[in-house]
Amino acid sequence: MRLLVAEDEPHIAADLRGALEQAGYAVDLAVDGEAAWFQAEVEAYDAMILDLGLPRLDGLSLLRRLRGAGSTMPVLILTARDGWREKVEGIDAGADDYLAKPFRMEELLARLRAILRRAAGHASALLVAGPLELDTRSRTVAVDGRALALTALEYRLLAYLLHHRGRAVPAGELLDHLYDGEAERETNAIEALLARLRRKLGTPLIETRRGHGYVIAAA
Repeated sequence: MRLLVAEDEPHIAADLRGALEQAGYAVDLAVDGEAAWFQAEVEAYDAMILDLGLPRLDGLSLLRRLRGAGSTMPVLILTARDGWREKVEGIDAGADDYLAKPFRMEELLARLRAILRRAAGHASALLVAGPLELDTRSRTVAVDGRALALTALEYRLLAYLLHHRGRAVPAGELLDHLYDGEAERETNAIEALLARLRRKLGTPLIETRRGHGYVIAAA
């Protein structure tokens, strides 16, 4: 899954990017509100981590602009202010969750997983499809109880399809959500990635629907 991190403090942005990439996400950074607005308009993201104290366009104004434009992208707000008024303003502006600085990275990751699950309509951190189980907390995958060793891209692809289970996901959408903005993207890379993942799964869970995309069936 692909995230946009809007944070102007370089050390916090670097720490966030490192932790999120370690957790299996593709990450793009924006250092001010106008840049974040542009990136959110032209790129596809599964969620945004948004600092309220951004230059050029503050976080609340950016969030209101996004929601006014019809964006339903989940947003986790970060702020150095811990007053209840700021929390209420953020939630009312359309934030999905709120975290005050300083924070533990483990808590941020847990809150991020929760808003991603809610956006996809899942209540549990454990995503199950037949014999397949993917635990978003531990980033582990098993088939019939047998643990699988997946690369970061393989895990990201499988998690995206499971979060959107029952819907045929086009290859172009997978390219948008699996890679960050700096990566080269080619449609045939998705085919090669799927072939490797299918071999590791050892079960025909991922279907190809010609002209529509790839799907893990809902039932």
